[in-house]
Amino acid sequence: MKNALGLLSLLVIVAALAVVPLFGLRALVQDLFMVLCLLVLALNWNMLAGFAGLVSVGQQLFVGVGAYVMFAAAILWGLDPLTGGLIGGLVAMVLSVPVAFFVFRLNGAYFAIGTWAVADIARLSFSQWQALGGGTGTALPRGAARDMPGVQLLREVLGVSPAAAVDMLTYWLALGLVVAMLVASWIFLRSRMGLGLQAVRDNPVAARSVGVDPVRLKALVFLLTAFATGLCGALIFIQTGRISPDAAFSVIDWTAFVIFIVVIGGIGTLPGPIIGVLVFYGLQRLLSDYGTVYLIVLGVIGIVVMLFARRGLWGGFTQWTGVNLLPLEHAPPKRPDTGIRRNTRSVHGE
Repeated sequence: MKNALGLLSLLVIVAALAVVPLFGLRALVQDLFMVLCLLVLALNWNMLAGFAGLVSVGQQLFVGVGAYVMFAAAILWGLDPLTGGLIGGLVAMVLSVPVAFFVFRLNGAYFAIGTWAVADIARLSFSQWQALGGGTGTALPRGAARDMPGVQLLREVLGVSPAAAVDMLTYWLALGLVVAMLVASWIFLRSRMGLGLQAVRDNPVAARSVGVDPVRLKALVFLLTAFATGLCGALIFIQTGRISPDAAFSVIDWTAFVIFIVVIGGIGTLPGPIIGVLVFYGLQRLLSDYGTVYLIVLGVIGIVVMLFARRGLWGGFTQWTGVNLLPLEHAPPKRPDTGIRRNTRSVHGE
């Protein structure tokens, strides 16, 4: 019953979001596109930190790599940005292999600092790529986004401008990525491998003693989240149309804000990032005109939640009401019926 309620709620929300580009203003579509992309990044970081115990502060590495490879594919190889974005995601996943080989030798704070250092090395390296503008960056070729598959069809069917059609296409792709992430995460976490991953997070020694390989599971999650993060990074900069090393590898935009979203919503839960991104978007709309005050308020709220509601808003709501729309609990295995009835009477006949 709970699973059906969660699925129905998800379908209603997705359906409502899917029709926004048909009736909403272009500014609203662009805002919600960025919210969806932040949600994708938050779901990936939550999978790493909340379920695998890998607190990374360098996820901007994969955002930047996915985006820069997409630009390279469009500018240097003549491919359309969507194909380039897919290649960018694959390159980010391949790059995560040597990165994992290095950072998996570190633990705790050293792991976090190690991922940040690797991301900053990548930022400095890409700033030397003169074919893509070096430190100042570059823009997509004129008309590249408008030539993507599906843009012309949207123009003909809906009668919108090329720019609006690009916004619609990227918005729906971001929404599809969110749904895919949620469904895949829920299925994975309820599987035997997902149970093993959470066991590794809680007690690696105990998990290893029952046959779970912590390194293999963590490496698998690290690779898959790198792929999804790279895809999302490419999608963000398709919509933006311009890239620079500082923007693509921004630790504030693609990691600090994402951590805030997950912590506020509820780390280690699937609905948590959804709640967190809604809170973040609301605060951004209310406080963005106040400059640095906006960042200070975000920091204070994050500290208060970590001190007094460590399970986040969704975790606190679930604990208070008992409602959990996307439960991850595993039912205990049933005892096999051997067909032998036990005699409950004692040897003394009592």
